Amino acid sequence: MAKKRKRSSDAPASAAVEKPDDSAPERPERTLFGFKDSAAKPAPKDAGPLFRNKEKVLITCSRRIIYRYRHLMQNVVSLLPHAKKDSKVESKQSKGSALNELVELRSCSSCLFFECRKQKDLYLWMVKSPAGPSVKFLVNAVHTMEELKLTGNHLKGSRPLLTFSSNFDQQPHWKLLKEMITQVFATPKDHRKAKPFHDHVFVFSIVDDHIWFRNYQISVPHNEIDKVDKGGLDKMTLVEVGPRFCLNPIKIFGGSFGGPTLFENPFYVSPNQIRALEKRKKAGKYAKKVKAKVRRKMHEMENTLEPDEFADLWKGED
Repeated sequence: MAKKRKRSSDAPASAAVEKPDDSAPERPERTLFGFKDSAAKPAPKDAGPLFRNKEKVLITCSRRIIYRYRHLMQNVVSLLPHAKKDSKVESKQSKGSALNELVELRSCSSCLFFECRKQKDLYLWMVKSPAGPSVKFLVNAVHTMEELKLTGNHLKGSRPLLTFSSNFDQQPHWKLLKEMITQVFATPKDHRKAKPFHDHVFVFSIVDDHIWFRNYQISVPHNEIDKVDKGGLDKMTLVEVGPRFCLNPIKIFGGSFGGPTLFENPFYVSPNQIRALEKRKKAGKYAKKVKAKVRRKMHEMENTLEPDEFADLWKGED
């Protein structure tokens, strides 16, 4: 009969050592910007909640707007993926309260309101709601994408680079306008409709106390021979896309669509005054013509011609 094996209470030391894990490490989470390694950059314990840009812009216009200005508004909507378009609003004294309510209902934090008056003049309200501030511009030199027909083209929804001229940092009201333009026109980083790269530039420059807007595509050669190295800007070119417009600041208010006046442009002349001066010039030309006719008649009456003695000489021979 076979002997029974003795059972030892102590397990052998070799069994206690676990075998090394030869499997591949766990793959990190993949994002639009590459693989995200959470272990490489641990979040600080004392840091507060991370800031997330949730900027949304409501874009709307007034009733009886002409087709040219409506096309400009549609071009601006197509350039801003974080914009929301709404129906037209009646341009009255109470438009501010109605627009503030619309901005709140659409969960937006800013508003661009295109207001057309007399089917000639276009005004742009740039507003931070609900606390303000707000700026009123007169829009001049409007050229839409459809009428320009430029060769530039960029992907819809891509994030723009914003560039400003150096004179934006000279005076306080230009600094405020720069900050407002940055918040309204800059696309949030993680917006669901935005593409995660930059292929066009928004250019804001101050000339003659007016803000001029241009939109350029960043053109990069894609051939293997002419491939651009990282940081090589000498081969990149800018091709204009459109639209073009010019903003003449009129007033800056402390509230949303109103409030205390923070800044008023001393060089602003309304289009009504310009048209009135042109009418006066035309009326002055007509008045000069009438006065010249009266002077001619008075001159003829004062200096009458003497009767010609030979006027009836050949009448009898007929």
